[in-house]
Amino acid sequence: MTNRSLLDLSDPFFSSRWLGFENLFDSLRTFSELPETRSSSYPPYNLRRDGNEYTIEVAVAGLGDKDIEVETKDNVLSIKHDNQKNDKSNVVHRGIAARSFLLQFTLSPEILVKGADLNNGLLSINMERIVPESEKPKKIEINSGKVINGETA
Repeated sequence: MTNRSLLDLSDPFFSSRWLGFENLFDSLRTFSELPETRSSSYPPYNLRRDGNEYTIEVAVAGLGDKDIEVETKDNVLSIKHDNQKNDKSNVVHRGIAARSFLLQFTLSPEILVKGADLNNGLLSINMERIVPESEKPKKIEINSGKVINGETA
């Protein structure tokens, strides 16, 4: 079985046209080379973006706010559930997964985690990208070079 990536990040297009994003593409390359056995699909989650607002939605059916730990450290957001309980009493069929998990997301330094909500089995972690002044668009005045009384303005 060959390891195919959707993007060939070694393509000169990525290295010659995107100055200042080398770390981003190195991270993407490393991520794309991870073996599939290391990536986990449990629990399922969505990533949403609306402008500079981001939300991670994690399906955590059957868990309460005391069962889940959310923390950030060194630009890594961790969502953890440690299932210490081994409750098998009166359960004939277990269709709702109750296994332990650890989800981790690497955040860029300008991402601020604003809070988390748990509602109807869906954990929502709300974040905002704080755009530094140096990255905000700036209007540049254009000198038109109009001639006033024989002189260039």
